[in-house]
Amino acid sequence: MQRVTITLDLDLTAELDGFMAARQYENRSEAIRDLVRAGLREARLGEEGDHPCVAALVYVFDHERRDLASRLTHAHHDHHDLSLATTHVHLDDARCLEVALLRGKAGEVRHFADHVMAERGVQHGRLVLVPTEEAPTPHGHHHHDE
Repeated sequence: MQRVTITLDLDLTAELDGFMAARQYENRSEAIRDLVRAGLREARLGEEGDHPCVAALVYVFDHERRDLASRLTHAHHDHHDLSLATTHVHLDDARCLEVALLRGKAGEVRHFADHVMAERGVQHGRLVLVPTEEAPTPHGHHHHDE
């Protein structure tokens, strides 16, 4: 291993220490290594548009916004090759939460997510990409005769 010296401000150090305590890290080096690995993995997915992935797109939207629910539904239908499933939850009288599970090339998934999150009336959104080693294929449950 190579020793690297970094300087962090007090607020960031306190946040790092809280992160460590919550996840029971024994030292800062272990925590920082894991955070760097995760950050590099995410950055790589953002740069490698052809890399296969699965993803969760989570967003909150105003369902009373004119035609928004319909536009979101059409966006999912227009990208049916990426969409695996969507869960819809009513948060209150005006807001809904949706979680869309996606599968495809990272660049295409990110492009679709950016389009959904940019819709007027989508208030919050986040995409979590998880790399897969090879292009995922749908699998069925096969029944084997004994």
